[in-house]
Formats: sequence, structure tokens, C-alpha cells
Amino acid sequence: MSAMAWDTEGTRRRLKEAATAEFAEYGLDGTNMTRIAARAGINKERLYSYFGDKNALWDVVLADELDRLAASVGTAGTMTEKMGDIGEFAGATYDYHATHPELGRLLQWEGLTRRPAALAEQRSAHYREKVDRVRAAQRSGLLDDGLDAAMLIFSMIALAAWWQTVPQLAEMITGGNGDDQAERARRREFVVAAARRLAAPR
Repeated sequence: MSAMAWDTEGTRRRLKEAATAEFAEYGLDGTNMTRIAARAGINKERLYSYFGDKNALWDVVLADELDRLAASVGTAGTMTEKMGDIGEFAGATYDYHATHPELGRLLQWEGLTRRPAALAEQRSAHYREKVDRVRAAQRSGLLDDGLDAAMLIFSMIALAAWWQTVPQLAEMITGGNGDDQAERARRREFVVAAARRLAAPR
């Protein structure tokens, strides 16, 4: 790889990291390209040349974060296996959100802006695949077939991610701080157990 190509790759990475941090903190409407460029230490014109306008950059950032989540959740076994043991799916989802709280903030901001969701068609297809895998596990007798598969997937994601989305509420209710590793492990154990009990065949 040439030095120029390496510099381009590194520049794009720094800009995306800066944009992720800014969007997570201030949302789409509260963020501007000047501040993103300054945070990355890179000329604003280069930011525009790489990513276009702010809306396009938002789409790139959110898509990247969701791709990382999907890759992380898929590393501990095949998705079919995880949907059979839906507790492991919930646990892996919890792990990612616990170490990447910016994703929950981005999704909250997206909901608050009430603009069309970024890459809605692509993301919907991704979730439909998860729903189909749950249905397959239900047909195999691994999960309760009396539960709506789509609602079950949404519930698993909420169960796993909400701890980081509203950490202040989690601390007020449980009395535990999510930055503490022992508390984080305790929460994960609960998420896995609750997911399994909810979806267990009747």
C-alpha cells in the first residue's frame, strides 16, 4: 500500500471516529462539519470531499456502527445457533452495547430527529433475516412458537441494550454502576437468563 493510500485510509478513519463521537454527543441536528473536522484535526474541505454533506456522513457512521455490532454478535457462533439459544444472542448484544455505548446514543438521536431512518431498507432486510432465524428455531422446538418472532427479536435487543441507553435509570433502580466490571457481569447474567426464560418452549 502506498504512503498516499495509507494516509487516505487513516484520514477517513479519523474523520469517522470524530464524527461518531460528535453525533453520539450532540445528535445529527446539533453537530456541524466544522467541529467534526476540528476534532479530527483535519481540514473541513477534506471531510466534505470524503463523505459529502452531514446527512451522508451520518448514514455512513450509523451503518458502520451497526455493521460492527452485527459482526461482533456473529463471532460467538452461527446466528442460527444463537437464535436457538437466544440467551447467547442477547448476551452478545449486551456485550457490544456495554463496550460501545455510542451506538445506543446514535439510535436514540435517530429516533428523536424523526427523519427517515438511515439505510432503512438495508437495515430492515438485516432484521428480517434475524426474525426468519427465530422462526426456524421456533419450528425446531428450540423457542416458544407462541411468541411473535419479530416482537421477540425487538424485545431481546431492548433487554440487552437499554442498560447503556439509559444508564442513569439502571443505576437508580438496581443501585449498581455499569462501569463496575462485577456489576456489568451481573447484568449480563440477568440478560441471558431472562432471555432464555422468556423464549423457552412452553
